[in-house]
Amino acid sequence: MRSIARTRAEVMSTRLIVNAGICGFTTTVEVAKTAKRRVKVVLDSDCEAVAGMNGELEDVGWLEALGPPTGSAVWDCVCQHLKHPCCPVPIGILKAVEVELDLALPKDVVIHFEDKDEL
Repeated sequence: MRSIARTRAEVMSTRLIVNAGICGFTTTVEVAKTAKRRVKVVLDSDCEAVAGMNGELEDVGWLEALGPPTGSAVWDCVCQHLKHPCCPVPIGILKAVEVELDLALPKDVVIHFEDKDEL
């Protein structure tokens, strides 16, 4: 009889949705642990530039992802593909990596513009 046991990476992952704002694009970020401190990042996006990053973050170590921005696999990939410096997707990727590697708890991040009437 064949075993149906699956690894954690096959069963579980961290998923989040990034609604990027005025551009109207939505991105689903899914990060799955592939080894003790390694992850695979999969992006599903309406944005061509973000979708173009798929396949380039399939085997990323935690220091490669979460170390300083210079030399970071995530930021290197982002700089090659994204033309808009204020895109929130890269932060979504990094937050999902943190959660998947048990380095942070999942908590929504919010950027909220106050109305002039709210001030």
